[in-house]
This record gives sequence, C-alpha cells and structure tokens, in this order.
Amino acid sequence: MVNDDADEGAGWLGIDLGTQSVRALLVTADGTVLGSGSAPLTGRREGVRHEQDPVRWWQALCTASRAALGSAPPGTPVGGLAVCGTSGTVLLTDGSGRPVSPALMYDDGRAKAEAARARAAGLAVQDTWALPKALRLVGEYGPGLRLAHQPDLIVARLTGAPPPADSSHALKTGYDVEHESWPEVALAQLGVPDGLLPAVVRPGTLLGEVRPAAADATGIPAGTPVLAGMTDGCAAQIASGALRPGSWNSVLGTTLVLKGATRDPVRDPTGVVYNHRAPDGTWLPGGASSVGAGALAAHFPDADPAAMDERARAFEPSSAVAYPLVSPGERFPFRAADATPLLLGDPADDADRWAALLQGVGFTERLCLDYLHHLGAPLDGPLTFTGGGARSPYWNQLRADILGRPARVPEQTEPALGMAALAAYGVSGAGTLADTAARMVRVRTVLEPRPGRTAAFAEPYARLVRAVRERGWLPAPVAEHALTRLHLDTGGS
Repeated sequence: MVNDDADEGAGWLGIDLGTQSVRALLVTADGTVLGSGSAPLTGRREGVRHEQDPVRWWQALCTASRAALGSAPPGTPVGGLAVCGTSGTVLLTDGSGRPVSPALMYDDGRAKAEAARARAAGLAVQDTWALPKALRLVGEYGPGLRLAHQPDLIVARLTGAPPPADSSHALKTGYDVEHESWPEVALAQLGVPDGLLPAVVRPGTLLGEVRPAAADATGIPAGTPVLAGMTDGCAAQIASGALRPGSWNSVLGTTLVLKGATRDPVRDPTGVVYNHRAPDGTWLPGGASSVGAGALAAHFPDADPAAMDERARAFEPSSAVAYPLVSPGERFPFRAADATPLLLGDPADDADRWAALLQGVGFTERLCLDYLHHLGAPLDGPLTFTGGGARSPYWNQLRADILGRPARVPEQTEPALGMAALAAYGVSGAGTLADTAARMVRVRTVLEPRPGRTAAFAEPYARLVRAVRERGWLPAPVAEHALTRLHLDTGGS
C-alpha cells in the first residue's frame, strides 16, 4: 500500500492488454469515466499456434494511454495505474526486461507434451497454461533468460526494471497461491532453470513509479504509482463488483466463464475449478466453459441478433435441446476432451434453432452453478451478467428464467475498469477491494425470473443433463446432484 488517503479527485488508470487491442480507461473513484483510448493488436495464428510480437504491446499502450489522458479534463491527476493481461500468455526476456522470444498467447496449444510432463510431476496444469509454454520456450531458447507474463513487460517499460509477477498471472505458471510459493521440488524435477521464474507479489502491491522516459512515450505523468495487476478474467470480475463472499460473475462472450468470491478456496480434485487469490487473501474460484455465444456466430454468421431474439420468443422452450460448444472439448462444468456439440431434436426453423442455442447456453450456465454447489461453493450472493452476451436484454431475461434467480447487469464491465479499481485500492490502503469496486461499479439493470418460466425449462434441462451423463462426459454424482436441485428453490441456494 502507498498511503492512507487516496486522492478522491484523482483519475485511476486501468490498462487492459487484450488479444485484439490494448484498452486504457481513466475513471474517478465513483466510476465516472474521464477518458478512454484503444489501439489494435494483431497476432499470428496457424492451427494451434498463436503468437504476438510483444514489442507491439508497448506501441499500442502508448497510443491508447495518450488517447485516454488526452480526452480527460486538463490537469486531472492520475492517482495510480494497474495492468491486466490475457491469462497464460508468456514470453522470455533478457535481464533488462527486453523480449527475446515471441509471446505465446493464452490459447497456444503446442505445449501438450510439456503439460503432460508437468502433470506427471504432480502439478495440476492444463495444456494451454503458462508453465508448459515456459518449458517449451526454455527448450527452444535455452537457459539464462527470464520468464515474463504479459503485464510484466509493460510494467518493466513503465518503471525501468523487470518487476515481480502478480500472483494472479503466476497461477498458470505453477505458482501455489495458497502457500504463496513456487513448487520448488516439482519445478526441479522438470528441470526449470534457476532464475527463470520471477518473484511474486499479491495484486495491488506497489511495483514502482512511471519513469520520465516512459511518461514522454505514454503521456502518463512521471511518478505515477504502478500497482501489480491481475488477469483479464479477474479484472472483469472486479469490474462486475462480484467480490463479496457468495457473489458470482457470469461472463458470456465467445465462451462462458464463471468467477466467484469465497472466504476459502473451492476444492476440486478434478481441476475443473481453480482458485485465484484476491489481494486481501480471500479467494476467487472459477472455471471456463467452451460453450458460449460463439456458437451463434458459427451457425448464423450473417444474422441480426436482435431480430433473431425477437423471433426466438415464440419457442420457450425450444423443440430442441443444445449443448452449444464453440469448439470440440469441454473444460467446465466437466472435463471431456472428446465432447462435441449436441443438438437433441429437430428445430422447426431457424428461429427455433436460435432459441435452442440461447437456451443451451443458459442450461450450461445452470449446470456450472450446480457443479459449484456440488463442490460446496457458496452461491447465496448476487449474480452478475457481463460480457458481450449481456448486451442482449432478451438473453439476459432468458438466462435469469432458466437459472431461477435474479441477476444484475452493470453499466461498464470492461477489464480496464477493474484495473482502475485495483489501482485505487492499492494506493488508498483503506477498506477492501470490494468496497472500492462497489463505489466504481454502476448497476444498469436488475432482472427477476418471470413467474413460472423456471419450471418450464426444467424438463429440457434435465434432458440435457442426462444426455451429457450418458455420453460419459458428466460424472454421475454431479448429474444426480443437478437433477436433485431441480426440485429446490435455486434462487436462494
């Protein structure tokens, strides 16, 4: 923490290093947007290969930050900044923090063999996590280099020195967030070179200040505090305000991600649900499905979503039941590499098919919550809808109906807002991150499930649960738990 009293008149700068762009957002402590800017990014995709040139991140940041600060009222002080990046994106740098390899992006899938080695060493990692990519990079470039996560490179340029990593980004590199240490025995077994992995601090920790040369390039005032950030998924959760125990944020974009807040980690022996750690030591469990809005674009690339939503109202429930995977394989609420998209029944027409896909995402969302309940996660707090899918009023209401519980939709949910809130929290040294985010987040809509609609979707939901169980994807105890909960009031459980 930096001081006892953050400047209430200051703007707080959040920086989001995304896949397609860098976004900068300057906001006040009450969530008023003072300025924003963005700059595009491009990458290289070939099959499972996905790389970006990390030098372009800095160039894009300079453009985005100058636009954000240039559109703010003249003389607005910047109280601090934090940076988020895509979870699992890594590269190698030299001792001064200069990149020596391309960045292997969050979904680069070339390190399956290295992931298998890591799992054999006792580490619960997935194929696209950062640790397998680190092993692959070391095999290609050799020892004597330093691993950097996406924000680390930007922070090094801002402050003039390679920083420690934040524990949120380090999680997928194998960092043990519960014991706050690297798993030295397993890493030694894997042959991880000394000096490869950075020191780690909690999010919100002061990393340094913007140096004059970086200020000239970015327009960010010299001396601005730079705080350790979190992954883009955690940043989006902060921006949703879902930080008090029992609260959950459902992010519906190309795919579906659920993240919650708990006092204790949610234990999942299968590794489907994993836990980030909040700055105050509480926990942010979550999981990422391969179901999502991307299925709509795949089936209806030229559709007008609003028009199709209106037509879908006539099919509640649809005559078909879908499990709308965007790509083969599922990660949450079950792990099944052989899972494929399902469509049970024959839709009457395109509107009915559209309805089946919308409802299928809602059923998946419900099964995710049922799985979390099966693990003992608290679900008694508010549920917030964010992501591109939350721009559809019809789909939001439909999801609330299927889930049988109220949901909130905030005005502004981009990850950059979450980083602005984290910066304000880190500088202030007062209250909690939940309190800081609550002051910044503005709720646009509160949805209530329509009477009788939850019951109307019970039979197709049960049909889908049985179908994924019969295919061997969903464990039988989880299926039985989900079917049992159909008879309960899910709005208060």
